[in-house]
Amino acid sequence: MGERKLRVNRVLIIDQDAEAAQRLALGCFDKGIAVVIAETVCEAVRTLAATPVDLIVADLDRFRLGVAEQAAVFERVAPGVPVMVTVGPTLSLERRAALELGGFCVMPDPVEPDDVVKALG
Repeated sequence: MGERKLRVNRVLIIDQDAEAAQRLALGCFDKGIAVVIAETVCEAVRTLAATPVDLIVADLDRFRLGVAEQAAVFERVAPGVPVMVTVGPTLSLERRAALELGGFCVMPDPVEPDDVVKALG
């Protein structure tokens, strides 16, 4: 009989806050989700070029481009991969709407492992 490979979900976390990223990563590991961490979007792009993922979780503070430009970057390096953007409580309604219209799933910071499981479907 042939060997059967088990499919493991993999998530990329983009966050400069190492403690927050590690806390989310450990919670995801406990739920059977593999995690890759990047501190910047540039580092994330390099990671995505070599490592396929099923979900990207990005801290809004890591974005250096406009919403449309950032969406285009993620779509180019990880086509079809959903992006969950974590935001603080002071985010304006207009900025939130722009993110959602740009195709991003907007979640309050901090994101919990259960939020990641739900997003992976």
